[in-house]
Amino acid sequence: MKKLSEGRKMFLGVMTIFFIYAMIFILFEDYDRKFILPFEESSDWHLLIFSIGVMLVLGVMLHHYAKRVDARISREQADKENQLRRELTQNIAHELKTPVASILGYTDTILEHPDMDQQTQRQFLERSQSQARRLTALLQDLSTLNRMDYAADKIKMESVDVNHLVADVIQETALAARQKDIQIMNELPNGIIVNGNESLIYSIFRNLMDNAINYAGTDVTVRITAQEDSKAWRFTFADNGAGISDAHLARIFERFYRIDKGRSRSLGGTGLGLAIVKNAVVLHGGTIKAHPAQGGGLCFEFSLKK
Repeated sequence: MKKLSEGRKMFLGVMTIFFIYAMIFILFEDYDRKFILPFEESSDWHLLIFSIGVMLVLGVMLHHYAKRVDARISREQADKENQLRRELTQNIAHELKTPVASILGYTDTILEHPDMDQQTQRQFLERSQSQARRLTALLQDLSTLNRMDYAADKIKMESVDVNHLVADVIQETALAARQKDIQIMNELPNGIIVNGNESLIYSIFRNLMDNAINYAGTDVTVRITAQEDSKAWRFTFADNGAGISDAHLARIFERFYRIDKGRSRSLGGTGLGLAIVKNAVVLHGGTIKAHPAQGGGLCFEFSLKK
């Protein structure tokens, strides 16, 4: 079913109110009468014809106004989308430029110095490989976001065991967590099953975990909890680490937004992790917000429909 535009909603709403008012006025003539009576005077018919005429004129005027409202809203939305698209294109170009330039720099140096010792050559190749992996991660994240933006209806939904997914994420990130003395407390109740896309739900928890490991600091505790209500599971993913200021908090789900750009790139981040988290949560009919955790750190609260 096609969704009504804002202008159409306004048109139908006003016309419905006018129609109801006109029928009450015509049938009852005034507000003192208690019963519907047939028209006995010619003036009643004149009033009916006049009311219908007024309603038609009003309808035509409202219809044209509604079309202008819809056109203005469409233009504003198109301008906003174009601006966002330009900013996204600029950000993508900027993010791609750095690893590509690094790879070209290292490989050009190797080719221009065939007598380079093997140790230096190996270092340059390892750095090139690292940048290539970063480039691959960026392209994969962009592909994930594009899939959610433009092919959401083609994403496969099935029953997903969240407990199993979170256990996998914890196991896969255990080494990185130990290196920073990060303790992960998995306090999820058993039997969390949601209807969703397994890959995207995995991305939610994996990106939140990577974000905590990379930016929360050392000697930190990460706690994952969940509560069930009639329609959804409500999760919290909190740490007691460094946290972030309110000025950055409102923008952390924006694509390519970084608090410390240099540090983020050095850690291999693409700047798209939390954007993927938000889009994946919304795609699954949920909401997400971030706020300072009690006692310090950062807390994410989000929901996933059952």
